Amino acid sequence: MTVFSQGAAQSDPTVQPVPASVVEQVDAADMTLSNPRRAVIALGSNLGNRLETLQGAIDALEDTPGLRVKAVSPVYETEPWGVDPGSQPSYFNAVVVVKTTLPPASLLERGHAIEEAFDRVRDERWGPRTIDVDIVSYADVVSDDPVLTLPHPRAHERAFVLAPWLDVDPEAQLPGHGAIAELLTGVGRTGVQPRADLELRLPE
Repeated sequence: MTVFSQGAAQSDPTVQPVPASVVEQVDAADMTLSNPRRAVIALGSNLGNRLETLQGAIDALEDTPGLRVKAVSPVYETEPWGVDPGSQPSYFNAVVVVKTTLPPASLLERGHAIEEAFDRVRDERWGPRTIDVDIVSYADVVSDDPVLTLPHPRAHERAFVLAPWLDVDPEAQLPGHGAIAELLTGVGRTGVQPRADLELRLPE
């Protein structure tokens, strides 16, 4: 299994290849899953210890029965979406790729449970939050269910989702929208800065 493109790793110092031993351990863990589906989850935090919170959310995902974290992106620092500049702290964003036997609705419930565990408050739209756990895509599922729209209805226009996703899966496609590399080129990287000094761990 190739999690990172070696070419990307050489040209972009923020992309670190996953050690082969870690990949082997994660692949071995997949033996506990029957017919797993691939899902992409976006994480964001702009309150408290942002890096620690992101890592805690990743570890909580790994602790979910029927789910294995396969790849963790580099960290990006981004300006808050939909609010006046300077009105909120900046976000730390990351993307994780998982394999799971959970159906989309159950994966959504788990995401909400993780948000609640980190005291996520939903008082206002675009408000600051300790943690955001968003399902970006689930296999090739396309659904307009208002409870869980797949893929995420705004992922194709958000560089803070596309940039870290491109790092962990350069060939990825967003169902209904095409290659994420092309989507990111169209959106641009303004306001999305890689943080090479920060690192999130792939759970062991």
